[in-house]
Amino acid sequence: MAQTYFLNTLLEFASAHRLHGYPGDCANLHGHNWKVEVTVKGQQLNDIGMVMDFKAIKREAKAIIDELDHTYLNDHPAFKTANPTAENIARFLYQSLVERIESDQVRMHRITLWENDRNSVIYQETDD
Repeated sequence: MAQTYFLNTLLEFASAHRLHGYPGDCANLHGHNWKVEVTVKGQQLNDIGMVMDFKAIKREAKAIIDELDHTYLNDHPAFKTANPTAENIARFLYQSLVERIESDQVRMHRITLWENDRNSVIYQETDD
Protein backbone atom coordinates (compact mmCIF):
# COMPACT_ATOMS: atom_id res chain seq x y z
CA MET A 1 0.00 0.00 0.00
CA ALA A 2 1.42 3.38 -1.03
CA GLN A 3 1.71 6.06 1.61
CA THR A 4 1.25 9.74 0.91
CA TYR A 5 2.08 12.63 3.21
CA PHE A 6 0.41 16.03 2.80
CA LEU A 7 2.22 18.99 4.34
CA ASN A 8 0.35 22.26 4.93
CA THR A 9 1.68 25.65 5.87
CA LEU A 10 -0.17 28.94 6.22
CA LEU A 11 1.03 32.40 5.18
CA GLU A 12 -0.64 35.80 4.90
CA PHE A 13 -0.42 38.93 2.80
CA ALA A 14 -2.38 42.13 2.32
CA SER A 15 -3.13 43.71 -1.04
CA ALA A 16 -5.60 45.82 -2.99
CA HIS A 17 -7.28 45.12 -6.29
CA ARG A 18 -10.32 45.82 -8.40
CA LEU A 19 -12.20 43.44 -10.66
CA HIS A 20 -12.76 44.78 -14.16
CA GLY A 21 -16.20 43.97 -15.52
CA TYR A 22 -17.61 42.95 -12.14
CA PRO A 23 -21.22 44.16 -11.72
CA GLY A 24 -20.88 45.36 -8.13
CA ASP A 25 -18.71 46.85 -5.43
CA CYS A 26 -15.69 44.66 -6.25
CA ALA A 27 -15.22 46.73 -9.40
CA ASN A 28 -14.04 49.49 -7.05
CA LEU A 29 -10.63 49.58 -5.43
CA HIS A 30 -10.67 47.49 -2.23
CA GLY A 31 -8.33 45.32 -0.20
CA HIS A 32 -8.05 41.97 1.50
CA ASN A 33 -5.94 40.34 4.17
CA TRP A 34 -5.37 37.08 2.30
CA LYS A 35 -4.47 33.76 3.89
CA VAL A 36 -2.62 31.25 1.74
CA GLU A 37 -2.48 27.58 2.64
CA VAL A 38 0.19 25.75 0.67
CA THR A 39 -0.14 21.96 0.48
CA VAL A 40 2.63 19.78 -0.89
CA LYS A 41 2.71 15.99 -1.03
CA GLY A 42 5.25 13.25 -1.12
CA GLN A 43 5.50 9.53 -0.64
CA GLN A 44 9.08 9.17 0.52
CA LEU A 45 10.76 10.46 3.63
CA ASN A 46 14.31 11.77 3.50
CA ASP A 47 17.10 10.46 5.71
CA ILE A 48 15.83 12.42 8.73
CA GLY A 49 12.18 11.40 8.27
CA MET A 50 10.71 14.40 6.40
CA VAL A 51 9.07 14.82 3.02
CA MET A 52 10.27 18.44 3.03
CA ASP A 53 11.17 20.89 5.77
CA PHE A 54 8.28 23.26 6.56
CA LYS A 55 10.83 26.09 6.66
CA ALA A 56 11.75 25.40 3.04
CA ILE A 57 8.09 25.42 1.96
CA LYS A 58 7.52 28.72 3.77
CA ARG A 59 10.70 30.27 2.37
CA GLU A 60 9.71 29.49 -1.22
CA ALA A 61 6.08 30.55 -0.73
CA LYS A 62 7.11 33.75 1.04
CA ALA A 63 9.36 34.73 -1.87
CA ILE A 64 6.32 34.70 -4.15
CA ILE A 65 3.91 36.22 -1.64
CA ASP A 66 6.35 39.07 -1.00
CA GLU A 67 5.79 40.10 -4.64
CA LEU A 68 2.09 40.59 -3.82
CA ASP A 69 2.19 41.88 -0.26
CA HIS A 70 1.07 45.50 0.14
CA THR A 71 0.69 46.00 -3.61
CA TYR A 72 -2.04 46.84 -6.08
CA LEU A 73 -2.51 43.43 -7.69
CA ASN A 74 -3.79 44.84 -10.97
CA ASP A 75 -0.27 46.22 -11.58
CA HIS A 76 1.42 42.82 -11.16
CA PRO A 77 2.56 41.25 -14.47
CA ALA A 78 0.54 38.09 -13.77
CA PHE A 79 -2.67 40.14 -13.78
CA LYS A 80 -2.09 42.47 -16.69
CA THR A 81 -4.42 40.39 -18.87
CA ALA A 82 -6.31 38.44 -16.18
CA ASN A 83 -8.49 39.88 -13.44
CA PRO A 84 -6.86 39.41 -10.02
CA THR A 85 -9.73 37.26 -8.78
CA ALA A 86 -9.16 34.82 -5.94
CA GLU A 87 -9.20 32.04 -8.55
CA ASN A 88 -6.50 33.67 -10.69
CA ILE A 89 -4.37 34.57 -7.67
CA ALA A 90 -4.56 30.97 -6.42
CA ARG A 91 -3.52 29.65 -9.85
CA PHE A 92 -0.61 32.12 -10.00
CA LEU A 93 0.61 31.04 -6.56
CA TYR A 94 0.30 27.35 -7.38
CA GLN A 95 2.10 27.58 -10.71
CA SER A 96 4.84 29.77 -9.26
CA LEU A 97 5.41 27.30 -6.44
CA VAL A 98 5.57 24.35 -8.84
CA GLU A 99 8.66 25.95 -10.35
CA ARG A 100 10.27 26.48 -6.94
CA ILE A 101 9.28 23.39 -4.94
CA GLU A 102 8.66 20.37 -7.13
CA SER A 103 11.25 17.61 -7.30
CA ASP A 104 11.29 13.86 -7.72
CA GLN A 105 10.22 13.55 -4.06
CA VAL A 106 7.85 16.52 -3.58
CA ARG A 107 4.86 17.69 -5.64
CA MET A 108 2.57 20.66 -5.25
CA HIS A 109 -0.86 19.42 -4.22
CA ARG A 110 -2.99 22.54 -3.86
CA ILE A 111 -3.34 26.15 -2.83
CA THR A 112 -6.20 27.29 -0.65
CA LEU A 113 -6.60 31.06 -0.78
CA TRP A 114 -8.85 32.82 1.73
CA GLU A 115 -9.95 36.38 0.91
CA ASN A 116 -11.69 36.62 4.29
CA ASP A 117 -12.85 34.29 7.07
CA ARG A 118 -15.81 33.08 5.01
CA ASN A 119 -14.64 32.81 1.40
CA SER A 120 -11.87 30.71 -0.08
CA VAL A 121 -10.87 29.05 -3.31
CA ILE A 122 -8.90 25.84 -3.76
CA TYR A 123 -6.71 25.43 -6.84
CA GLN A 124 -4.95 22.23 -7.81
CA GLU A 125 -3.86 20.59 -11.01
CA THR A 126 -4.57 16.93 -11.48
CA ASP A 127 -4.08 14.48 -14.27
CA ASP A 128 -7.29 12.57 -13.45
